[in-house]
Amino acid sequence: MKKIISVAVAASVFVAGSVMASGFRIPEQSIDSIAKSGASVASADSADAAYYNPAGMALLPDSWLLETNVTYLHLTSIAYEDKRSPLYDGDSLKENFLLPTFFMVSPEFSNFRFGFSLTGPYGLQKRWDDVFPKAMAKQYGIKVFELNPTFSYKINEMFAISGGVRGIYTEASLRTDGVAFGAPVMELDGDSTEFGWNIGVDAKLNENLNVALTYRSKIDLGWEGDATVFIPGKGTIPTPGAVTVPAPAVLTASVAATVDEWTFDLTVDQTFWSEYEALVIDFERLPNVTEIKEWEDSLAFRLGVEYDLNEALTLMAGFAYDECPVTEAHLGFELPDSDAWLFSLGAKYRMSESMEIGVAVLYDYKEERDVKNSRIDGTISNASAVLVSFGLSYMF
Repeated sequence: MKKIISVAVAASVFVAGSVMASGFRIPEQSIDSIAKSGASVASADSADAAYYNPAGMALLPDSWLLETNVTYLHLTSIAYEDKRSPLYDGDSLKENFLLPTFFMVSPEFSNFRFGFSLTGPYGLQKRWDDVFPKAMAKQYGIKVFELNPTFSYKINEMFAISGGVRGIYTEASLRTDGVAFGAPVMELDGDSTEFGWNIGVDAKLNENLNVALTYRSKIDLGWEGDATVFIPGKGTIPTPGAVTVPAPAVLTASVAATVDEWTFDLTVDQTFWSEYEALVIDFERLPNVTEIKEWEDSLAFRLGVEYDLNEALTLMAGFAYDECPVTEAHLGFELPDSDAWLFSLGAKYRMSESMEIGVAVLYDYKEERDVKNSRIDGTISNASAVLVSFGLSYMF
C-alpha cells in the first residue's frame, strides 16, 4: 500500500499540470475561445492569435493589438459511490479560481509580426475529506504559468508561417492521509521551469476561407521538491524527490469560413498522451517506485459560430466533444476524469474604433463513469466546470 500511495501522489501533481485533452487542461484562455468552446484558431482575429494561431497574426490589422481577460472557474463537487461498501463513498470539495490572461500583437515589420501571451493553460485544486479518497488524494494543487513569445512571417498574400518559445513555470503542492488504512501520510511540494516551442502555418485561401495548422511541442516536466512521509511504525521521513513526466505534444487543425454575417470555425486537436507510458518516482531516502500508465492519445472536436448582429455587436456560440486520455485501469481520485461535452455563449461590443469589451460563459459536463481497477470499484459522477470571462481589447 505504501508504494501505491506514493505513486498516486506524484501522479496527481503532474497529471493535473500536464497538457491534457479533457481532464484539467484549460485550452479556453480568451473571450473568443471561451465563447466558442475552443474553436477559435483559424478564425482568431484579435490579439489572442498570438497564442492560438501565431501565423494568423500576419492577417490582423497593421497596429498594436492588446487583450486582457479575467476568467472565473468553478469546479463542482465530484461524487464517488463505491460498489463494495458505502464506507468508501466520498465527495470532493467545490473549487473556485480566477485566471487572468494577456495577449499582444505588434504591427508589421518587413513582413514580420511579433506576439506575446501570458496564460494559465492548465491547473487544478482538488480536495477530498472522506476516508477512502483522501488516502490517495487528500489535497493537491497545481499552478501553471506560460509565457509564449511568438513571431509570424508573411510569405505572400496567401501563406504565413510562425514559431515561438514556450516558457512554463509550475508550482505543485499535494497532501495524502492514509492513516485509516495503515498507509503513509505524505506532504509534497515543488516547482519547475521548463521550455518548449511551437510552430504554425496559415493559409488564407480566399476572402472567406482560412485554414490553420499549429503544433505545440512535448515538454518533459522535470520536477524536484521536498517530501515528508509519515509511515506508521517508522515515523516521519523527510526526503527530496524527483519526477519527470511528459507534457505531450498537441497538434491542432482548424478551418474558418465566412458567409455574409456568419463565421464558422471547425477545430480538431489531438493530444499525444500515448507518450505517457510510465511514471517513475525517484526518492532520495525511500525506494523508487514505478507505475505503468499507458494513456491513450485523445481528440477534441470543436465548432464555433460568430454572428455580426450589427457594426458594434458580435454574438458567439460553441460546442465541443473532448475525449479523456485516462484508461479505466489507471484512473484514480487524483484525476477522476471522463469524456467531456462543452457548451458556450458570448458577445463582443465595439465601444469605439480602438476599444472592444467582451463576455463569455462555458459549461463543461463530464460523463458519468464506472471504474474497476486495483484501487477503485465504483461510479464517478457529477463532475463539471463553469467558466465566466470578461475581457477588454485595445488597438492603437
